[in-house]
Amino acid sequence: MFVRRSTAEDRVVLERLWLMFRHDMSEFQGQLPLPDGGYRSAWLEKVLTGDPDWAGYVFFNGESPIGFCFMRALTQPVRVLNAFFMVRPMRRNGLGLRAVQEVLAHHPGPCDVAFQDNNEKAVRFWQRVATEFSGDAWTKEHRPIQGKPETTPDAWISFKV
Repeated sequence: MFVRRSTAEDRVVLERLWLMFRHDMSEFQGQLPLPDGGYRSAWLEKVLTGDPDWAGYVFFNGESPIGFCFMRALTQPVRVLNAFFMVRPMRRNGLGLRAVQEVLAHHPGPCDVAFQDNNEKAVRFWQRVATEFSGDAWTKEHRPIQGKPETTPDAWISFKV
C-alpha cells in the first residue's frame, strides 16, 4: 500500500471513492442521495480545487485506489481529520491505521476527528488511532453539528501527533 497527496488528476478516482464513502456513511447519518444520485460534495470540491486549508490523500494497493483521507484546518492550531475511507476488502487488516499514520506524519500537532457513536467500528478504529499516537492522553467529547440542532451530536476524539 502507498499513500500520496491527491492532485487535480485524481478527480475521477476521488469522486468514485467519495460516492462509496457517502453511501457507507448514510447508514449512520440517514442521508439519502441527491436527486442526481450523488451526495453533497463540498468537502471533496475543497480538496480538488486546491483550497489551502484542505489536503487530500489517496491510498493505493498497486494500481488500485483503495481509499482516501481529507485533512482540513491546516492553517489552524488544531488540524481536523475530516474524512477517511477504505474500500471494504481492505478493511480490518491494519492498512487503515498505516494510512492514517502516513497522512498524519505530514500534519504534526494537535488533531481532531469526528465520527458517529452508532458506527461501532469507527468508534473502535479512532480510539485505536488516538491511542497509537497519544497513549492514554486523548479525549472524547460530543459536539453538536452546526446548523443541525435536531441531529445527534458527533463524537470527537482529540489527540496529538
